[in-house]
Amino acid sequence: MAFSLKWTPRATKDYENLRDAALAAKAGREAARREKSSKAEGLFKQVVKTVNLLQDNPRHPGLRTHEYDSLDHPYKKGEKVWEAYVQNNTPGAYRLFWCYGPNAKEITVIAITPHP
Repeated sequence: MAFSLKWTPRATKDYENLRDAALAAKAGREAARREKSSKAEGLFKQVVKTVNLLQDNPRHPGLRTHEYDSLDHPYKKGEKVWEAYVQNNTPGAYRLFWCYGPNAKEITVIAITPHP
């Protein structure tokens, strides 16, 4: 049961910033001829994995999805907003906030941020 994804402007900016940081880190690593990936590269890889899991199955156990009360639903007041884990057991672990909608079989990514 695959969902199509919509992105809020904030989520798009968050994703692009993480991607750009990963690309810059990769370029620097390659210029210095280092093999080990940087933290920025690893974080972006985790974000991509989380987005793919969310799109395929928002109830995937690896996402550890649960309701989050501090954000408002962008389309329907009173509807649920969800939090999915990008990282765990990491200082400042990243989370992806999302909701269902606005249409059937759609998920809207609200934000990708360090754990509040």
